[in-house]
Amino acid sequence: MPEAKYGLIAMFETPAEIMRAAAAVRDAGYKRWDVIAPFPVHGLDRAMGMRRSIVPRFSLAGGILGFTTGMVLIWWSGAWNYKLTVGGKPLFSPLFAFPISYELTILFTAFATLTGLFLLCRLPRHYHAVMKQAHYARANDDRFFVVIEARDPLYDPAGTRALLAEIGGREIAELDE
Repeated sequence: MPEAKYGLIAMFETPAEIMRAAAAVRDAGYKRWDVIAPFPVHGLDRAMGMRRSIVPRFSLAGGILGFTTGMVLIWWSGAWNYKLTVGGKPLFSPLFAFPISYELTILFTAFATLTGLFLLCRLPRHYHAVMKQAHYARANDDRFFVVIEARDPLYDPAGTRALLAEIGGREIAELDE
């Protein structure tokens, strides 16, 4: 039984080439594709047509939850569970609840950010079809790759290969699943 195809991969040598290639693949209408780069390339997300990440929303939700948890914890313990007036102080005041609320805000924000990042990136991912490619190690050093998945509605082995060759892709190869 032949192995299922994951898609096509093409190698590019410079950040400028990968920017032009990403814009060309985006303009061609492909939806299921990615760029692999050895370092962050400024503006590549825009060239790929990516929307802004929603990870900050996870962070904001975690921060609000942490702050609220701190305030409610101090209110519950001081004004509800163990009512003890000391020196005429009120049973609850946001001033003395602030330090724990501040610390819980930071802690919950960090946890929510990491959780959101892991969920959105589908981590941990122990295997990816690109790892089998012969030149994949260079993606960690000095080469850039465009990968177009076979699941894409516009994917056509011959047409996609022609597009990658036209935009300057070298060593275009099929990836097995």
